[in-house]
Amino acid sequence: FGIATDDGVLIATYLGQVFRERRPTTVEGVRAATVEAASRRIRPALMTTATTILALLPVLTSAGKGADVMIPMAIPSVGGMTVAMLTVLVVPVLWSVLHERRVR
Repeated sequence: FGIATDDGVLIATYLGQVFRERRPTTVEGVRAATVEAASRRIRPALMTTATTILALLPVLTSAGKGADVMIPMAIPSVGGMTVAMLTVLVVPVLWSVLHERRVR
């Protein structure tokens, strides 16, 4: 869950920077700033998550010696990476909802 936390902090930090620079005063402005910030940071976050999942695929599909130990260790990591992908998508939405309420 460390990567999920890092991705969430990365996106939230950049959202904060964009909102401090732009200071949106309308709902449309909030949404535009959110889309701009999220679109700039989503690619690095998803690349980190995707490479970790891809690196774990051979472990998950292995059938050789030690697979009985390695597969149960890899499953929570893949679950954490799935949460990381959701974090990248949910943080900007929640940020936008909170700031839209402040503007209204």
